[in-house]
Amino acid sequence: MLNSIVLGAIFLYILLMAIPFMPAIEIGLALMLMLGSKGALLVYLCTLAALSISFIVGRTIPPRLVYRLLKWLHLDKASTLVQQLEPLNQQERLKFLNDKMPAKAAPLLLNYRYLAIAAALNLPGNALIGGGGGISLVVGMSKIVPFHAFILLLAIAIAPVPLWFYLFGG
Repeated sequence: MLNSIVLGAIFLYILLMAIPFMPAIEIGLALMLMLGSKGALLVYLCTLAALSISFIVGRTIPPRLVYRLLKWLHLDKASTLVQQLEPLNQQERLKFLNDKMPAKAAPLLLNYRYLAIAAALNLPGNALIGGGGGISLVVGMSKIVPFHAFILLLAIAIAPVPLWFYLFGG
């Protein structure tokens, strides 16, 4: 019985963590508290899987679909940005974003984009900016971070809390 409850909670955790604006980390913390150090690795791997799924979904969503959704929501500046970024490759996107962003923020956010993503993923209350699922989705949609680099970034960025639970047993 307990195994099926844990399995259901893990499936729910992966599903909720992959969805933007869902504060699913609380489920992960509850699982780690319930399972102790044994559950830390499981929650870590599930978080890695969920955020990878969000990234892949973001990478595969057609920009025209995003453009139409943003237009329908009357987010004209965002829809125009998506339309302008669509034909560009990674280097052209970085240059375009560097030109469009405020002069003081652009070098910091674009040159240290991996650090900025890791910080955003670990911000308390990041559900307000999309949560882990939303951040991963947008990073995938941006196409300025390759998948293998994102997986490595995730592996490091999400490790502290599960590692603490693993070492100290929750």
